[in-house]
Amino acid sequence: MTTSAAVPTGSDNAITGGNSVTDRLVGANQTYASEFTDPGMDARPVLQVAVVACMDARLDLHAALGLELGDCHTIRNAGGVVTDDVIRSLTISQRALGTRSVVLIHHTGCGLESLTEEFRHDLEMEVGQRPAWAVEAFRDVDQDVRQSMQRVRTSPFLLHTDDVRGFVFDVRTGLLREIDPADGGAEKSA
Repeated sequence: MTTSAAVPTGSDNAITGGNSVTDRLVGANQTYASEFTDPGMDARPVLQVAVVACMDARLDLHAALGLELGDCHTIRNAGGVVTDDVIRSLTISQRALGTRSVVLIHHTGCGLESLTEEFRHDLEMEVGQRPAWAVEAFRDVDQDVRQSMQRVRTSPFLLHTDDVRGFVFDVRTGLLREIDPADGGAEKSA
């Protein structure tokens, strides 16, 4: 696997120069836009599915799931945890844009496994204000997938809660392992 080339980390060029990470991304967009053709699709996902996943940079969801542009809604956050904001996005996805299925993807080696809710206390001590949000740290990735599935299935705002499936993506093999929502120890092969 390859990663992006090293980028200078200094902030002196952030606004005026051409060496910041953001400048590099904007340059890449200009190249992309020069070859871009409007695909003529609307905002409704072709496969009527919303994927909720961790923001981890090692997860290339479209490649891992065989998805194309326009196939799904993708909602990402730290841990892929179903929070109030994820429910908000899923509600809009279902009620306004026609999705019917929800796929939840957590992964091995997640950074939230090494944090605790003490992170909020540390932030409060540093900045003088306690965050209103929970860290949603966890120790057992399988159990956290189950909790996220339960949050989706019991939300009064969602229309479609019968096709909700959860998985753990192995960052070393690229394989998904399906989590049984009802059993603390059994998994299904994906």
